[in-house]
Amino acid sequence: MQKSDQDLLFKGLVITLIGVIILIGPYFARSPAVQELLTGGRVMGWFALVLGLALLGRYGLRRRARGQSKPRG
Repeated sequence: MQKSDQDLLFKGLVITLIGVIILIGPYFARSPAVQELLTGGRVMGWFALVLGLALLGRYGLRRRARGQSKPRG
């Protein structure tokens, strides 16, 4: 695995995880102030989730293209 692919995979996983945490955070936060803060960041949570999934999709396409370009024999 190339370093750029590893970076893409790592960034995709971390950004997706951040998006998920922001989106489900208000349901688990005990403090009303934290709940309000996380609820206000819902747009950023969705953006992080979509961006992370796009990076993971790009990683998958790279792996698939590399797998198809190898000669079989």
